[in-house]
Amino acid sequence: MTGQSPALAGDVRTLVPAPALLRAALDAASEAVLLCSTPDDTILLVNAAAATLVPDVAALHGALTAGHDTFTVEHAGRHIAGKRRVLDADHHAWYLRDRTEEVNRAAALSAERARAAFLAESGRRLSASLHQGRCLRTTAELAVAHLADAAVVILPPDRRRSTWLRLTTGERIIEGSVPERELSEVPGLVEVLGGFPPIPSRWLDAAQAPSWLGLGEIGALLVTPLPGNAAPAGALILAKREGRFSTDDEILARVFAARAGAAISAAGLYREQVDTAAVLQADLLPPELMQMDGVELVGSYQAAHEAMRIGGDFYDVFEPTHPGGDTVLALGDVCGTGPEAAVLTGKVRQTLRALHLVDAAPAEMLRVLNQALLQSGRQHRFVTLVVGALRRAEHGRVRLTLATGGHPPPLVLRNDGTVEEVPVSGTLIGAVTETVVRPAEVELAPGELCLLYSDGLTEARGGPTATDQYGEARLHAALSTCQGLPATATVERVRQLVSDWMRGGARDDIAMLAVRAPVRTALSLRDGGQSQSSFALNTRRVRQRS
Repeated sequence: MTGQSPALAGDVRTLVPAPALLRAALDAASEAVLLCSTPDDTILLVNAAAATLVPDVAALHGALTAGHDTFTVEHAGRHIAGKRRVLDADHHAWYLRDRTEEVNRAAALSAERARAAFLAESGRRLSASLHQGRCLRTTAELAVAHLADAAVVILPPDRRRSTWLRLTTGERIIEGSVPERELSEVPGLVEVLGGFPPIPSRWLDAAQAPSWLGLGEIGALLVTPLPGNAAPAGALILAKREGRFSTDDEILARVFAARAGAAISAAGLYREQVDTAAVLQADLLPPELMQMDGVELVGSYQAAHEAMRIGGDFYDVFEPTHPGGDTVLALGDVCGTGPEAAVLTGKVRQTLRALHLVDAAPAEMLRVLNQALLQSGRQHRFVTLVVGALRRAEHGRVRLTLATGGHPPPLVLRNDGTVEEVPVSGTLIGAVTETVVRPAEVELAPGELCLLYSDGLTEARGGPTATDQYGEARLHAALSTCQGLPATATVERVRQLVSDWMRGGARDDIAMLAVRAPVRTALSLRDGGQSQSSFALNTRRVRQRS
């Protein structure tokens, strides 16, 4: 291209060739410029900025001659964008721009967003369950989906063996266990299980991975702890078929492992608490009732909270301690609901059992229990209670001696459908020093029934306004419709009527215990002999309602 110097031809200004000045001007520009011939795309001039950006201009030949007005290429590790401008019919220029930093920033932002999305998904999925096995599987699934080609989750040794779970891309999850002594075969595993910092992946020899890991041929190995509550909850082993783990990969794996370890540790702690609660609840659950010489004993219990199988209401039956002894029944309601009430319930039941062993009468049981609660040193530990001593009488009848302490009196359903309230009364147990107990005796003819119940039944709120109590009148009416029904059916009917009344609303603990005299007057003994006690326990279990 030739330079021109300014000259006037009439009113038209023309340019006189000045090539040295043009080059100097282009070299002074900060933007990279390529001056090209349009007919053959020959590069006529490369300014200094372009020469610095693209030392080998010929490498751009394909992009420059593709016929497009823009291009983006990667050259010598840099991202270069070009834009074409037409100068005249015979010449055009390419303006080049280095987009490397821009592309790198975008890639870093995209990678950070992907990491954040992965960690958010991990937190959501890991926190969705308190089942330890499910947490282990979720950990392996997330690791294989985002971090590696294979993942193994290993728990700390228990009884000299460690449980592990493995997942490889395209395969199903496999579980197993390994002797504690073989853990040292995995590079860096014993250290992280012992609470020491993880060894960088670049220092681990992937070829040393033992066969029991089931990883096959791998190119890189990463072992990181699963931090738990004061001690590691386990370890996460990651493997890549090809390539290495970068520093960013290791950091992301450790952040993920911290979340997974917290979830696994929480699930393990929850399992321990559930197991402990199950052991403690075993002695607090309502007893399995038995049919005694034809006398029906049926209990029902509903805790105020669905998650709790125990609460403040309870019932119990104590077998005769010797031939000719009485069978003792008890149904009570301790103050409060939930675990606190359940603990007091257990103490009351054990106290009653101990008093039964010394053949204490129902009224005496209540007096001694009252003193025991008062001397415990704890305030607001009181209970309402009804205790009964049960024995067979002549002609198939059943005799009950009942005593109450601040509890609703039992009800008797006679054969003619009438409902009677047993005339017993007494002061609250554990509230005052001098307790007053007025026992009463009731006799059940064959087929007649006595119902012991807690106030959660009569105080159940529902009905049209959802605030009315079920009340004693409705209970009497409901019980009168159960004339002639077995004890099981009677308890179930009352329970259903109360449930319908509440319509799923909030409730207190509800307990019922029904005693029904045998319909037949003649005793039916399995051994065909004569019973030496007022109640010989039959081995046939009676269904417990709960």
